[in-house]
Amino acid sequence: MTDVIGLIDTAWEEKILPALSEYTRIQCLSPAFDSEWAEHGAILSAATLLQEWVKGQDPSLLTEIVQLPGRTPVLFIDNGGSGDPILLYGHMDKQPPMGEWRTGLSPFEPVREGDKFYGRGTADDGYSTFAAVTGLLAAGGGRGRVVILIEASEESGSPDLAAYVEHLGERIGQPSLVICLDSGGMSYDRLWLTSSLRGNLVVNVRVDVLTEGVHSGSAGGVVPSSFRLLRRIMSRIEDEATGEILLPELRGGGVPDTERANIVAVAQEFPDGAFPAVDGLQLLGATQVDRFIAKAWSPALEVTGMDGIPATRNGGNVLRPFTKAKFSLRLPPDVDAQVAADAVIAAITTDEGAHVTIDMEPPANGWISPPLPAAVAETLARASQMSFGRDPGYFGEGGTIPFLADLQRSFPTTPIVATGVLGPHSNAHGPNEFLHIPMAKAVTNAVAELLK
Repeated sequence: MTDVIGLIDTAWEEKILPALSEYTRIQCLSPAFDSEWAEHGAILSAATLLQEWVKGQDPSLLTEIVQLPGRTPVLFIDNGGSGDPILLYGHMDKQPPMGEWRTGLSPFEPVREGDKFYGRGTADDGYSTFAAVTGLLAAGGGRGRVVILIEASEESGSPDLAAYVEHLGERIGQPSLVICLDSGGMSYDRLWLTSSLRGNLVVNVRVDVLTEGVHSGSAGGVVPSSFRLLRRIMSRIEDEATGEILLPELRGGGVPDTERANIVAVAQEFPDGAFPAVDGLQLLGATQVDRFIAKAWSPALEVTGMDGIPATRNGGNVLRPFTKAKFSLRLPPDVDAQVAADAVIAAITTDEGAHVTIDMEPPANGWISPPLPAAVAETLARASQMSFGRDPGYFGEGGTIPFLADLQRSFPTTPIVATGVLGPHSNAHGPNEFLHIPMAKAVTNAVAELLK
């Protein structure tokens, strides 16, 4: 045990963190945030960096960048073993900076402060290739066949992944186990396993009322406000007084008993919120159990971006020609995302003759983990005890990993382990993202134990 943990610790300090630093500097934004990603070449640069690093660790590993026409590349790694493979998944594309980072930090310049390694993509999900390969090598090359697939469109909803799973289907085979390294948990004191994920709809809605701005003294009270019309559209989807989602197609069938038991146990251990809330803010939900249920099993709407509205310092007495908003709608794990998308589109109408434009990203389904085989659960418990001296935690996450639902449909009998490094304040999609290094080492050890 000590030899494996020591090997992993040394690999992270001496081999991985220097390479992760170089990865951090690459602005490999996901296609949803960089429409000219192919011309900019950053995603291919990231794939090449990871490929060269893997080759440097063990030249015997088959390490190939595969790219279909018009699609982001994937990094395909194969240990050359025999039998049904264990498939490990991660991704290399990144979110944009998303706001101002604190003094001393920059999204694309790595900074280490104690156990925290700051930089965009460090935890979500640049660490995954390093953890997967290092875990494989620490396991002596793995038991039987091991395949590692690192994609580059996850932050855009994984629109390219299904094409690669089909394209590489014969080379992959029928997985006996899938390990997804793109999740996290409630703390950094044990291994966390994800038991469910919410789905997601990302919708851009634009309301046009004029071809150009008009003085509000002339048009106010005559021309309908594009903001008011957009607000009415939102009110068909969400109760603005409570935040409750009104469309029944988005609400789901409730929390299963096993999940509710997990939530109650976690709520007892974590009675306080983990959000950087302002003083005096009243969180939704009467109890912590209610809040954890809301996080994992309830729908929610957030406006994540707006166009057509100038900064307050630039705002004049003008009735603006249009307002455009980007909505993120989280869906319960058991909701069919396409049915939800159709219901949302049907709700986005106006009666005033304004021009309404809808642009929706591919709907992403949620996921509910089937029970893990006893041997896999026992291995995960042993790995958590090795690193932390305590058993792993199980909890439903509020985020979305579309790949899991897609793969579960493709391989309905394959067990899936979803774990990762994301924890309190790691800010995967916000400013000041960091990788918790001890957790990364623990996840790497868990990979090694599963592959032995």
